Amino acid sequence: MDRRNFITATAAFAAAPLALSLPARAVTGSQTIVELAAATPDLSTLVTAVQAAGLVETLSSRGNFTVFAPTNAAFAALPPGTLDGLLADTDALTNVLTYHVSADYYPASALLGQRGRIPTVQGGFINLDARGSGVHLNRNVAVTTPDVFASNGVVHIIDGVLLPH
Repeated sequence: MDRRNFITATAAFAAAPLALSLPARAVTGSQTIVELAAATPDLSTLVTAVQAAGLVETLSSRGNFTVFAPTNAAFAALPPGTLDGLLADTDALTNVLTYHVSADYYPASALLGQRGRIPTVQGGFINLDARGSGVHLNRNVAVTTPDVFASNGVVHIIDGVLLPH
């Protein structure tokens, strides 16, 4: 997905009806999402993937993004060869990475106590269950560090890689 298509998809999903109510966005971080990820050693594999997919400029642009950011351990837990295969296939990699991004702003306060679906830039939805202990995505992926604020959105660090279905 090139930058123009990403922005078009982002605009389309921002205008779509939302499954969850959204709070007003308050910019509190001074770094963009990409700068924040690059400064976080445990997100180096994600940064490598974002660079390989050509999404650095897009995820550094002005926005109200929510990014569910897999840790290095999350990528390492993928079946053998999966990460290398994704890095070799830009379209597949972009599909997986944009599934981790919502064009809407979802801080933890908007997620806690909720169950629903979060629209992604990829075109699918992430299933959310935050009614019990913690925030879980697609049943088996947990948010381990919520609310890492950036100048163009919020990052939630997660313990698994979300694969589109």
